[in-house]
Amino acid sequence: MAHLLFLFFGAAIVNNFVLVRFLGLCPFLGVSNKISAALGMGLATTFVLLITSASCFGINYFVLEKYNLDSLDLIMDIVIIAISVQLVEIVIRYLSIDLYNALGIYLPLITTNCVVLGLVLLQNSLSYTFVEAIVFALGAGVGFTLVLVLFSAIRERLAIADVPEPFKNTAIALITAGLLSLSFMGFAGFTGSAA
Repeated sequence: MAHLLFLFFGAAIVNNFVLVRFLGLCPFLGVSNKISAALGMGLATTFVLLITSASCFGINYFVLEKYNLDSLDLIMDIVIIAISVQLVEIVIRYLSIDLYNALGIYLPLITTNCVVLGLVLLQNSLSYTFVEAIVFALGAGVGFTLVLVLFSAIRERLAIADVPEPFKNTAIALITAGLLSLSFMGFAGFTGSAA
């Protein structure tokens, strides 16, 4: 049980996909203007990560390895990611049209989000069991959501702050992202068994 907690904490904080591995920067910068949109995007991505992780594990373990088709794993992973994102898009459109409109183009772009493909490739290379893969995906999703919400809260405060003219908008957002990344990198080495 402790191993799973280390794995979760490692994926969420210590080796955060956005601020430490630098994956998923497009939605990180694009959807982080409002907390509600950031939370919706984080939850949608977490859901996609969980579906994709479980599906890719099943396909890779029960089909590709069984029939010696390991060379097709990347293609199958991409197809599964695309199907998962389409399912999430349909569900969000059905449940909350406001959230669907707020996420805009970034919702279908989850398909090309580096976090999703990076997670699948990383869990395959680390040979996780099914439970470890799900915990790792959940940790990555929680970490992604946490970072989006934190960054959007900071950006909302910066919008009303007295920022010097050369640093307004994108410049101050990138400086803030760098400082936030440094704070997350301070956790490096905190868990011994987190990958």
